[in-house]
Amino acid sequence: MKLSGNTVLITGGSSGIGLAFAERFLRAGNTVIVTGRRADVLQHAKETHPGLITYVNDLNMESERVALFDWVTANYPEVNVLVNNAGIQQRFNVLNSDAKNDWNYFNKEIMTNIEAPFHLSMLFAPYLATKEAATIINVTSGLAFTPFAIAPIYSATKAALHSFTISLRHQLSDTSVEVIEVAPPAVSTDLGGAGLHTNGEPLDAFADGIFEGLEEGHKEVGYGTSVARLRMSRDEIDKYAEQMYNATKNLIE
Repeated sequence: MKLSGNTVLITGGSSGIGLAFAERFLRAGNTVIVTGRRADVLQHAKETHPGLITYVNDLNMESERVALFDWVTANYPEVNVLVNNAGIQQRFNVLNSDAKNDWNYFNKEIMTNIEAPFHLSMLFAPYLATKEAATIINVTSGLAFTPFAIAPIYSATKAALHSFTISLRHQLSDTSVEVIEVAPPAVSTDLGGAGLHTNGEPLDAFADGIFEGLEEGHKEVGYGTSVARLRMSRDEIDKYAEQMYNATKNLIE
């Protein structure tokens, strides 16, 4: 992937991994647009990084995804990189979940992690295919390969996005659009709530490592523990998932 001279759209780009990617794209000489639901957080990101272009947007709404596509292509028609980064993680015990009365709470994770990146990829793919060079980057997770049983919907949605990304790469293989999957390990961000990932990889080291992988031209880019998980056998996956569950199941009891 060419890392400079692009116009980049990053969903969920106001904090965490998305903002770390935005910072690096800015430094490399790109025009960077970031979206998010919280206007105040986006404003803080823009104050910290004045070069950022921000757009308040709720990706859980179909109409707002279409509005985002229309706004970006009208105002920044040179856009040639889409980074589907927005995601949420919820940890719960299915025995204690109120799926009858509070399905909305759980469905939000499905809409954010699956529906939004699927829809945006399909909206932007035909447009990007008209460019001389373009890229779609889908941010999945190491948990797409080794499910984290206390975050079952998150793990399943990231596995679905991994599968979709493979299909998207095949369908766009005869176009100018490169399709890349970034699979983070646990990274020290506020994903799922403040303090849940404090033992994860340092954010800056992770982002630097991912950008090294992008510069080297990898189609699937992991970091730290997620590198091995990208190519684990089924037996290794089962063993790893069991070990993770046994080490963390007390967190949802």
